[in-house]
Amino acid sequence: MERHVGHTDGPGAAEPGTVGAGGPGGGAGWARLALLALLGSILVPLVAAGLRSALWALVGVAGLALAAVGAWWALAHTGVVRGLGVALSVAAPVAVLALYATFGMLGPALLSLALWVLALTAARTSSARGRTASGRAVAEAPRVPWILMNPRSGGGKVGRFHLVEKARAAGCRVVLLEGRQDVAELARRAVAEGADLLAVAGGDGTQALVAEVAAHHDLPFMVIPVGTRNHFALDLGLDRDDPAAALEALSDAVELRVDLGYAANRVFVNNASFGTYAAVVADPAYRDAKAHTVLQLLPGLLTADDAPRLRMRATRARAEGSARTGGPTGAEGLQALLVSNNPYGRVVDAAHPGRRQRLDSGELGVVGVRVDNAADAARLVRGPRARGVMRLSAGEVVVEADTVTLPVGIDGEHTVLPSPVVCRCAPGALRVRVPRRRPGAPGTTAASVDWRRVARLALGRPPPGGAGRTAA
Repeated sequence: MERHVGHTDGPGAAEPGTVGAGGPGGGAGWARLALLALLGSILVPLVAAGLRSALWALVGVAGLALAAVGAWWALAHTGVVRGLGVALSVAAPVAVLALYATFGMLGPALLSLALWVLALTAARTSSARGRTASGRAVAEAPRVPWILMNPRSGGGKVGRFHLVEKARAAGCRVVLLEGRQDVAELARRAVAEGADLLAVAGGDGTQALVAEVAAHHDLPFMVIPVGTRNHFALDLGLDRDDPAAALEALSDAVELRVDLGYAANRVFVNNASFGTYAAVVADPAYRDAKAHTVLQLLPGLLTADDAPRLRMRATRARAEGSARTGGPTGAEGLQALLVSNNPYGRVVDAAHPGRRQRLDSGELGVVGVRVDNAADAARLVRGPRARGVMRLSAGEVVVEADTVTLPVGIDGEHTVLPSPVVCRCAPGALRVRVPRRRPGAPGTTAASVDWRRVARLALGRPPPGGAGRTAA
């Protein structure tokens, strides 16, 4: 049975669009496709090479492991060792492909890989579990909407999409951000002057500052996605290619209750990053020469004797994929730590995280990484379950190091906070208005797939925990 999302157009009516299946019975269809593709990815190499396919699989894994070792050398060292690392990270996969091609296994290997990707995609689609937050239809338009616009954000999207003119035509008071103005003070002044909706056309960092003011006064908040990455807008389902479409929320809106994250006294709508990423972003040269700055700083941050290491303690923590909440847990010696406002389905790095299944779980997501040597780097080919990679959901996270202060990236903006830094979640703190019809409200994007759940769906059996409940 398919689950309907909790947004409503009226009492008892679901918001247009349902979850995961795309229609009645669709979840079972995707699950069957996933199992067929998975079976195909196994059978193709078996048919092509028989039992020798296991050997070819080991060759592929070895190539990936050597490439990971090369990447570690390139990032954690300088000079000759870095050069060798770059060469190894390129030569290892090329050598594997050459071996496959020489022995007639390249075609079957590529086909098997394509089927495996199809299996994962179909499995995740079949198990999709709802949108980002529950919400209700809004009957009354704001009388005095206020919008802060950053004309420099996203390479000038405010001007390119004529947002000032369109917002004023919709009855909004528009304030353009100039220089180093105090964003939060501008928002507080707007509230004092009678604004009954606060909005931001800018990056995630600016959104967080205004969102805190909106939450404090229990006013609705609106996002116009003109930033470079727009992660918050993405997880709200907004159209990042058409920022002006977000203005429809002024007249035809659904209001969502979403969580806010706090790192000490700083609000974040997406994440707070600690460790290597935060330290690199703190360097003044990063803005003008990103790649050069990263390559210059990382060896000292990763392998030097005085390289900063993080300690983390989490309460009400549970491991990824577990439904059981436990007690406190901790980790030491971490080089990087990402604390997010609700867990991400996957994390590539702090600058390019994946998507969040929901924004109202009342939990923080935690991803930590510790890589001490080339052997640890090689183990990273196992993905999220590799030793050295930690993924949790938690109620509260305390981050500290052997320093008085900690550099932190708050929604991509550098700041320094006293150590230890306590991160917490404020459940349902923010009222967000979004257009009733928006293209991208996501389903689940889990980093791993529960194949038992997929198999039960394929057989038409409800998965454990029930599939017919309304998403909260």
